[in-house]
Order: sequence, then C-alpha cells, then structure tokens
Amino acid sequence: MIRIENVTKKYRGTARPALNQVTLEIEKGEFVFLVGASGSGKSSLISLILREEVPTKGLVHVLGEDLVRIPSRRVPYFRRKLGVVFQDFRLLPNKTVTQNIAFSLEVIGRSRGLIEAAVPDVLRLVGLEGKGDRYPNELSGGERQRVALARAIVNKPAILLADEPTGNLDGATSEGIMSLIERINLAGTTVVMATHDKAIVDRFKKRVVELSGGEIIRDERGGSYRAAESGGES
Repeated sequence: MIRIENVTKKYRGTARPALNQVTLEIEKGEFVFLVGASGSGKSSLISLILREEVPTKGLVHVLGEDLVRIPSRRVPYFRRKLGVVFQDFRLLPNKTVTQNIAFSLEVIGRSRGLIEAAVPDVLRLVGLEGKGDRYPNELSGGERQRVALARAIVNKPAILLADEPTGNLDGATSEGIMSLIERINLAGTTVVMATHDKAIVDRFKKRVVELSGGEIIRDERGGSYRAAESGGES
C-alpha cells in the first residue's frame, strides 16, 4: 500500500535533512499515527505520500506507483485515489457545503448523477444532513472539519491522509472527528494521521510511528503518544 525505503529529504537552504534514511511500510487497512515534535518530519512524510515532494534519495511507492519516477501528467490521476484533510479545513468560502463536496468530484470528471447521489450520502455519514446549503462561515469549526472530511472521502479513497485534523478543535469536537475517521478506517480505508494530540493517540491505541530529527525512533502497534512525556513536544 505504502512503502518508503531509505528516504532522505533535504530542502534547499537547510543544514539538516527533514527526513534522514527513513524506511516505513504501511499495509492496506492500517491506521497509523505519526507523532513527534514540530519539525520532526511528519508533514514532510505526508507530502511525499501525496507526491507534493519527491525525496532527495530513496524510494516511495504508493498504491503501486513509483512516486519518484511517475510522470507529472499522471500525478493528478494518482491523487484521485487519496483523500486529504488539513488542520485549516481549506474549504472554498464562496461555495456551500454541498458545492464544496461536489466540486471535488466535478474536477475529476464524475457524472452529475453520481455527484447528486454521493453528496447526500456522505453528508449523512458525517452528520451534516440538512446543512448542505450553509456556507463555511456559517458553521462551527467542528462542522467545517466534518465538511473537509466529507470532501476527502466522497470519492471513496484508498488512503486518507490527515495532517493535524483536530489541531483547531476542542476536545469533545476532536473526539467526534476521530470517531468518524475510525469508522472510515474500519470500512477499509488506510489512514495516516499526523498529530500532536496526546489524548487522542492514547485513547485510540493504533499503530504509532514517532519521528525525531527526521528519523523514525519508534514504531509500535497499539502504542501511546509518549513524545510529550519525554519532552519532545513543541
């Protein structure tokens, strides 16, 4: 599903690599938390899986694609198999909830009939039925993240990438979002989630991959956060 081998990623103008000799394999249907301090390499790893970046050295294979050698013209087609959720929602402010979700299907050429069937279904899944005509500024933070999650999963992606999806939410709202993400995972979608949220990691007991200084220092199934306990959080 996801195979990263001996990957080093160095950005121009930086002395230390963002990732250093990282090897990681994630199987279909897994739920993996990426934890570690800010700057530890979590977002760089997600960017490689999404093919926003390519490694300086090493191999990245996702869903059977070699992301180092994939032609640029094929990258948008590869990304159709992924769903992505960010901390800052990234909704289109001039579009309604329904239009935000539909737009993600329109840009990949899905038929109007499919869109009209899929959008109400995914709104029910995330608990937003009846709010399709609202605009993002009329929603709470938790509701906006539910819209972002609906948009990410409406095309039934093989992999859901989540970069700090609960970072701007209170504890109770975060729990609701995490319960949704867990349901999506149990339905077969592989989930890779970068987070600083110790309470969530400790409660959900998934596989935990901890990074520090661009290196994997722990890979534990049913793990806890622990980075904060060692002073690693920032």
